[in-house]
Amino acid sequence: MARRQKRYLVQMGIRVVCFAVAVVSWGRIPMWASLLLIVAAVVLPYSAVLFANAGRERRDSDGSFMSPREVGGDGGPHGLGPSDRPEGPA
Repeated sequence: MARRQKRYLVQMGIRVVCFAVAVVSWGRIPMWASLLLIVAAVVLPYSAVLFANAGRERRDSDGSFMSPREVGGDGGPHGLGPSDRPEGPA
């Protein structure tokens, strides 16, 4: 958790620096560089959240989406109960 917070804060710090440099240098550096800094300041929050949340988390389950279904009766073929089985030799 602390590592993810640290990573997020570093990326948000870079965002603030990009925005501040773009504002201060507006008209002093080429326009494309200022626009690139502004685009970076806009895109960094989204990527910071993605990277901060991309971590190894413990799972309490085995990772399967479905749990095994309990079969009624004595677990005969195709989930048929004792009364649903065809009569005859087994």
